[in-house]
Amino acid sequence: MGPKTEKNLYEAFVGEAKAHFRLLAYAAKAEEEGLPEVAALFRAVAEAERIHATRNLQLLGDVVVKDTESNLRASFAREERAAETLYPRFIQEAEEEGDRRAAISFSHARDVEEEHADLYRQALRHLMQGTTPAYQVCQVCGYIAEGEPPKRCPVCGAPRDQFKPVA
Repeated sequence: MGPKTEKNLYEAFVGEAKAHFRLLAYAAKAEEEGLPEVAALFRAVAEAERIHATRNLQLLGDVVVKDTESNLRASFAREERAAETLYPRFIQEAEEEGDRRAAISFSHARDVEEEHADLYRQALRHLMQGTTPAYQVCQVCGYIAEGEPPKRCPVCGAPRDQFKPVA
C-alpha cells in the first residue's frame, strides 16, 4: 500500500467513525423531539458509516491492527499520553475560558484514561498468565471496573446500578 493511500484510508476511517457517533446523537435528539422516522434515518446512515469505517480499518490491516500484545502496548501508550498530556491541557483551557462543565468532563475523562492505561497494563499480565477477568463500565463517565463494580464510581460517584457488564 502506498503512503498516500494509507493516509487517505486512515483519514476516511476517522471521518466515518466520527460521523457514526454524531449521527447516533442526532437520532437521540430526533427521538427526544418525537420524530421517530427521522431518528430511524439517522440510525440507518450511522450504521452505514460504521460499515465504511470498519471497511477502511480492514483495508489498513496490519498497519493499524497488529497482534494482541502489540495492540495492548499501543493502547496503553495512547491512554497514558491522553491522561498525561492532552486532557491536562484541555482542562486548563476550559478553566481559562470559564467553562466549568467542560473542565469537569475533561477531568473525568482524564481520570478514566489513567484507569484505562492501568487496565491495559493488567491485560498484558492476564495475557501472559492466561487469565480472563470480567469488566463493568460506568454508563455515566466510562470508568471500567475489573470484576464486580464498586458501590460508587470512584470517578463520578455514580451508584453501582449505573455499571454495565461488557463481554
